[in-house]
Amino acid sequence: MSEHQESDEELPTTSEPTQNAEKDPADWITGHEPMTGAQASYLATLAHDAGREVPESLTKAEASRMIDELQAESGRLKR
Repeated sequence: MSEHQESDEELPTTSEPTQNAEKDPADWITGHEPMTGAQASYLATLAHDAGREVPESLTKAEASRMIDELQAESGRLKR
């Protein structure tokens, strides 16, 4: 069967929520790496709105925590 043909088999489904869908940043394998460009951009927006400064050398995990903190302060929706 080619990858474009449909199978008669149904995929298993569940109504249960995915466990651990959102990990604590402290548990991230890549949490020690520098924050991503997307994180830096979003943090800049949130920090500007909150009148705060963003340290330049945040890790991915630190940036994620700061995003959560600034979102809570500003009332912005989570990503």
